[in-house]
Amino acid sequence: MVYKTLSASSELGSLQKETHDFWERLHPIVDRAWDSHVLSAADIKPNERAAVTGHFYRHTGKRRFVDKNNQNGFCVPYLAELFPDAIFVFITRNPGDNINSLMRGWRKSDEFGAWSKSLPANVSIDGGKITRWCFFLPESWRDYCDSSLAEVCAYQYRTINEAIVDAGKRLPAKRFVQLKYEDILLDPVGVFRNVFERVDLNFSGSIVQHCEHVLANPYNTFSEIGVDKWRKDSDADAIADALPTAAQIAKILGY
Repeated sequence: MVYKTLSASSELGSLQKETHDFWERLHPIVDRAWDSHVLSAADIKPNERAAVTGHFYRHTGKRRFVDKNNQNGFCVPYLAELFPDAIFVFITRNPGDNINSLMRGWRKSDEFGAWSKSLPANVSIDGGKITRWCFFLPESWRDYCDSSLAEVCAYQYRTINEAIVDAGKRLPAKRFVQLKYEDILLDPVGVFRNVFERVDLNFSGSIVQHCEHVLANPYNTFSEIGVDKWRKDSDADAIADALPTAAQIAKILGY
């Protein structure tokens, strides 16, 4: 929702899709022995900034662009060095709903785990019901290959949010914009107005209209949007058992 709303700005270029394949070609995870999706400033290659900006410019015609890729949550130090003027927009969500959403995605491994077909590990999550890793690899992911799905997703929630929060502390405040998913549901126009101001974009009439109707046209959701949906889900008990894993970072995020 946030990505598509920023992409609606005429001031930004957007590929209108997630870009895992593009970033993977720049830094193949196989070259890092499948250790994790973490990248640091030291991983920047010669002429890499020109390669990235050239790719987006060729496809969008814009010099300023917006991008979304969940794996890059582990790459903020790398991206911050690669683009010293980049602004990072960080969307948080309560752990129960976020873990629930991750679990639903994991059960669509053909869509969210296609990148991990060559993973050099035996994945047997939920007693072998899931055999392909989905979304992203935190460090020490191998320790979770035989865990329950709720435990894996709570671990992913914790590690990706910890990485982003830690990286955000090292950035000037003007380069790190944080917002809550739940606040968007309460006041999409007000929240997005603030985001557009923080990232120096015109909050035009067409964008206002977009935001007025954005909740009626959700993007790539597994169910009707809302808060605390996980409590009514068939996975509620498993999620409740896994929540302590995410408790500390959830508190830091304001949940």
